[in-house]
Amino acid sequence: MLKFWRRVPHGLMGLLVLACCGLGVAQAYEVTDDRGVTVSFAQPPQRVVSLLPSLAETVCELGQCARLVGVDRYSNYPASLQSLPQVGGGLDPNIEAIVALRPDVVLMAVSSRASERLRALGLKVLALEPKTHADVQRVVLKLGEVLAVPDAAKVWRAIDAGVSAAAQSVPASAKGTRVYFEVNQGPFAAGESSFIGETLTRLGAKNIVPAKLGPFPKLNPEFIVRANPDLIMVGARNAAGLTQRPGWQGIRAVRDNRVCIFDAEQANTLVRPGPRMGEGARLMAQCLSDKAPKQAAGAKR
Repeated sequence: MLKFWRRVPHGLMGLLVLACCGLGVAQAYEVTDDRGVTVSFAQPPQRVVSLLPSLAETVCELGQCARLVGVDRYSNYPASLQSLPQVGGGLDPNIEAIVALRPDVVLMAVSSRASERLRALGLKVLALEPKTHADVQRVVLKLGEVLAVPDAAKVWRAIDAGVSAAAQSVPASAKGTRVYFEVNQGPFAAGESSFIGETLTRLGAKNIVPAKLGPFPKLNPEFIVRANPDLIMVGARNAAGLTQRPGWQGIRAVRDNRVCIFDAEQANTLVRPGPRMGEGARLMAQCLSDKAPKQAAGAKR
């Protein structure tokens, strides 16, 4: 053994000594969430509660599904999450149920009103709310940091590659199609500045909802009628009565039956900013390929 140490270069010997001395010693670290709040961890959290489906999906995509001990009522993918205790919704969480799970950290949206109450009860809370592609990348890396996953960046690379592959599948004739994407009745739309809007842009489509209105604005129904989109994308649960809305029968997309209606599973994939964004892009690309007016790229309307 002594001969071994004599053969080790002096600089490397120092590193080996530090490594040996550090075995079994957790390194404390801090993470700053989207509220600007810094959360301290003595070691990577092993018991995680998530109150946002996209965050739960990301934890699982990072290979850490086993650390989840509770989720919100809407988290249903991957299927293994459906067997976990449900602790209400992001806006109306069951505080007692969360506390009973003894989590090391609670993941939630910035918009959740439960943050201060949970912190007052001594729980660590991390608020992360992705709304754009850059947000999704940042949240993936942030959760990788929190959970001590060494190569979280590969998850984002896979997401980005999936969106790029979907974009390459859209025919030239569909480029420039003017699209209205309805997120929820209200109507609430996916604007240009949302992750959905950014995906549409990468697919070569033109969003009728400009970035200046925000990521997911509530629109005046007359705005949509005046914008007269070529194609409408909407989830099945929001599509009921769509053609009976005032003035909608005159919209080009409705008149020409250029409406893509996504089932519940597809809609969940589309509206969750996380690991399945590449699959969501594929669904939108397929819609453009099937339903967009056949015309020369860049043709004026």
